[in-house]
This record gives sequence, structure tokens and C-alpha cells, in this order.
Amino acid sequence: MPDPHRTGVPDLATVWLRVFLEVARQESFTVAARTLGWTQSAVSRQISSLEQALGGGPLFDRLPRGVRLTEAGRVLMPYAETVTGALHGAARELAALREAAGGRLRFGAFPTADAALVPLALGVFRDRSPRVRVTREEGLTPALLDRLAGGHLDLAVVSTTGGAALEPYVLHHLLDESLYVAVPAGHPLADGGPVRLGRLADADWISGSPRPEGTLLDAALRQGFRPRIAHVVGEWTAKQGYVAAGLGVTLVPALAAGSVRPDVALVPVRDEEAPARAVYAAVVRGRSLSPAGEAFVGAMREAAVRIPGTSRPMA
Repeated sequence: MPDPHRTGVPDLATVWLRVFLEVARQESFTVAARTLGWTQSAVSRQISSLEQALGGGPLFDRLPRGVRLTEAGRVLMPYAETVTGALHGAARELAALREAAGGRLRFGAFPTADAALVPLALGVFRDRSPRVRVTREEGLTPALLDRLAGGHLDLAVVSTTGGAALEPYVLHHLLDESLYVAVPAGHPLADGGPVRLGRLADADWISGSPRPEGTLLDAALRQGFRPRIAHVVGEWTAKQGYVAAGLGVTLVPALAAGSVRPDVALVPVRDEEAPARAVYAAVVRGRSLSPAGEAFVGAMREAAVRIPGTSRPMA
């Protein structure tokens, strides 16, 4: 049994109960003292203090050789075992929490982060912290921030797309990602180099929203033209089908580029035309991130290195 003084629990009653259990197991003050690394007189004082706290009746009969539980001691025994067992369990769980080996992690991510960044990070995280209970939500950045502010998430993977106010949050900068234009495989631009968005000012566009504001197509507005949105399609896989059929072009962030189908070509957008989109892990300001959350942010930074078309912030 470990030294009760080194448990980190200052409550004297806890020390008394642990000493009581050790004496009961050993049926001897002398052997219990040796096991605990205490003097026999110190063990005797702890038992006397416990007896006085419980009303003064003896918990042990003092015999010529050793001790034996009284009826009061036998009544106390299961309660002492329950209390000390619960404290040991709590200590183990708290230690696991400090080491990011236990506890829970609730996070949300925007859809294209789920294409590569999140699964790669979860693979790393699961290998290192398999006992952490992980729950995940998917949503757009504004909705995720609302969930975060409401206490339903511990952290949210968000981006600068959508114009959401990020200032109220602590932001862990994960990566910056470039943009691509998705065109049919036989498109004249398919085999070329980086393209200016202005060259596609007359194209039909496929977007997740009927309005370009607050979407990736903000990049076109910054270049002085309003894209003609011919089809509103929410899912990235469906957008690819529309592009492959020649029904329009669409913008694709680097996080989703790895899942493009073979009949669609990705053409890089020149950086000065479309500044990189930043991706962050957001936490409510003033709310501490758990060790599991810190470990997951680290895993996402490691995963970002493996994704083409992204760059990492300076340390």
C-alpha cells in the first residue's frame, strides 16, 4: 500500500480509512506500520483519531498477538473499501486525463476538413490515446462556432470562408490552403498551369449557395466579377459529377483535392487572385482546452504536413 501521505488527498479521514484497512488486512499494528513505512505509534494515533471521529467506540480488539475487528470495525469495513476504491479510481482517471489517455473529446469540423485533415489526425490520435471517448459533428463554420459557444463542443475546426467572426475565440492556426478550379478533364485549361480567376468570368459556376458571398467564390468578387451560378449543389461529390458532365466549373480547396475523380481536372488558382484560406482549431476564450484537446490539435498539425497544397503557419 502506498504511503497515505503521498496520495495527494489532504483529507485526514481518507488517511484514517487507508490506515484502518491496512491494519484490518494485516491484523497487526506492527505489520501495518512496516507496510506503510510508518512507526507503530503513528498508526495507533491514526486509528485512535478515527475511533474518536466515529463516536469513540473501538474498531479493533487488542489481543496478545495482533488485533481483530470489533463489530463496529466489521460494519465500517465495506464503507472504507468503497471510499478508498472510489478515490483510487478517481485518481487513475484524473491521471489518464492529464496524460491525454482518457476522458472525452467533443469536436466539430467543416465538411472539407473531413476529407483529409480530420481522418488523418484521428488516426494519429487514436493510436496515441485509444481510451479517449471521441464524438464528432460536421457543420459549416458559423454553426460550429455556435455549438462551441454553447458548450456542446470542446473545439471546432473552422475556416475563414463564410465571414464568421473569429475574434471571440482562441485560434490554433493549423494550416493555410490554396484553391483550385475544377474543370472537366477535356477542358482547354486542364493541362495548363495556374490560372487567373478572371479567365473564367464568363463560365457557368457550380456552388453550394445561390450567392457567392460568404463562400469560396468570394475570391471572384475580389477580382471584380460576379460569377454566374448555374447550379447550386451542396455535396462535393455531386459537384464533381456536374463538373465532369460539362455543366460548369467550381472552386475546390486543397483539403478536398485528394478526392477528385479522374474525369475532373484541378487547375491551381494563382495566389494573388485568391489568397489562401486559413484553417483553425477554435476554442472559447477563457475555457481551457483539455490535454486530450491539446493532443488532438497536435495530431492535426502533424496531419497537415501530409496534405498537398497546404502550408503550415510559422511556429
